[in-house]
Amino acid sequence: MGDKSLTLQLKLLRKTLSANIKRYRERLGLTQEKLAETAGISANMVNDIEGCRTWISDNTLVKLATALKIDNYRLFLPQSITETDIEKTALQDLATDLQKIRKDFNAEFDNALKERGLKK
Repeated sequence: MGDKSLTLQLKLLRKTLSANIKRYRERLGLTQEKLAETAGISANMVNDIEGCRTWISDNTLVKLATALKIDNYRLFLPQSITETDIEKTALQDLATDLQKIRKDFNAEFDNALKERGLKK
């Protein structure tokens, strides 16, 4: 991946994060100052994050998500993604994981039967 492509992706990620923090904050009817107080960070930090002027640490991310009463990952989802899209993706991921678990289990079970001479 080229430097320009990486830079663009980082800018989009920062923009998405900033927009989501603002959107969830406004949805709760909080000012930047009230969100900052609830999250235990400065109001200037919230303003800089929402204005795409600073990146946040993982600790600050968790504080903000907790104050906004949402799961951390939701702060990184583009606003164009609907709840239905999220549910479909989660179900597809779960189905894929379950298929792998079943395949691995069956292989291990077959091996255990063969080791005991119960299957050829």
